[in-house]
Amino acid sequence: MRRSLATAVTALPLLLSACGGAGRYGYAQTYVALGDEESWVARANNEAVYDEVRRMPESYRSQTLSFFGVVTGVEAAHGSTSARVSIQIRTHQTRHLCDDETDRSCRVTVSARDGGPLTAVMSLRPDDAAGENRVQVFSLLRIFGSLVPGEYDAAGGPVIRADFYRHWPRGEYVTTDAASAMRR
Repeated sequence: MRRSLATAVTALPLLLSACGGAGRYGYAQTYVALGDEESWVARANNEAVYDEVRRMPESYRSQTLSFFGVVTGVEAAHGSTSARVSIQIRTHQTRHLCDDETDRSCRVTVSARDGGPLTAVMSLRPDDAAGENRVQVFSLLRIFGSLVPGEYDAAGGPVIRADFYRHWPRGEYVTTDAASAMRR
């Protein structure tokens, strides 16, 4: 009896976390903002169209913008968490792709098609700056920030000073190309 009680007490946090929502990487049929991200979602111009931001930056200069993008390069300052991260904009899909009916089989889904270049100037969290799951090529980011006036990256895309971001390492999100293998 004593052993089964200890096992139950040990397993309880695992069971509660399994029932507690979408988890760090948003395993849900639709997007779930986490913690501090909720306030950024509320204040961001989530309707901003990339091409308009690029062509008419002055119209968006005082706004908080939000974009999803797949990382194409990371230039990190040596010994620092500061980085310039190059991304290709992707459109977030409202309904995520799933392997079955359960949320745990779902992955945040973005378009397979590149939407244009953008550079994010940002401070990476320590766990995103090093290690296997660091921000690197093929990571997915959702950035929240403001345009850097008059600055463009080498590909002609806008530069955004990211005040907040969310990160999905490779394998923790999918593109619409996965639709043939995953059900909706």
